[in-house]
Amino acid sequence: MAKIIGIANQKGGVGKTTTAINLAASLGVLEFKTLLVDADPQANSTTGLGFDLHNISQGLYDCMVNTTSAKDVVLKSDISFLDVIPSHIDLVGAEIEMINYPNRESVLKNILDPLRDEYDFIVVDCSPSLGLITVNALTAADSVIVPVQAEFFALEGLGKLLNTIKIVQNRLNPELKIEGLLMTMYDGRLRLCNQVVNEVRKHFEDLVFSTIIHRNTKLSEAPSFGKPAILYDADSKGAINYLNLAKEILQKNNMTKLSQEEKVLEKR
Repeated sequence: MAKIIGIANQKGGVGKTTTAINLAASLGVLEFKTLLVDADPQANSTTGLGFDLHNISQGLYDCMVNTTSAKDVVLKSDISFLDVIPSHIDLVGAEIEMINYPNRESVLKNILDPLRDEYDFIVVDCSPSLGLITVNALTAADSVIVPVQAEFFALEGLGKLLNTIKIVQNRLNPELKIEGLLMTMYDGRLRLCNQVVNEVRKHFEDLVFSTIIHRNTKLSEAPSFGKPAILYDADSKGAINYLNLAKEILQKNNMTKLSQEEKVLEKR
């Protein structure tokens, strides 16, 4: 039964799509069957995994508006354990077209629920807004990861997002949890970055992931080659950071796979 994790922050440029692509890829590399759902009309998660938008005939828009089955739009990525439901600029119009739908906040949940048995994780990349599609993602999700940039205005807008999460919890999805706040774009040489991390940790304590995502050239370059960092340069700091994040999430959810050695010892 898949765990659905939304990656959300209405503030742009905080590493949300980078997190969605690289977390999903890391879980896939660790051999957990993972589905990445691109719920952002900019479709950066789709292109960041090497798909050409001109060659995509159907995507999430078709599932949400034309009731196309999700299984019909799933694409295989270069990582054998990672599949993708692509996005397209058409998704911009979905919010308007869905406005008169009954239970319009639950459309994505109804699309993803039949896929739960086929995956270990479903990661949803939300758009940088708190519109209807993001509310759909939060309604469908079991938990949400909030990327927070290690910069001066880090906490700006965070209150608004947490308030939206609270409204979704109260009205639409009482099971929704905050998986964690993820500090991104961290530069250890800057005193400000350290101050921001300390401030966020002081405010939110255990909600903040231990893993921090450092500013990393390879992480920035990888999407232009249509690859997650782990395929572009597995030894880069960015790839290692996201692998560590995946392991931290697995640990948190008691889903760590035993190594061959541990399996042998367990049988004794």
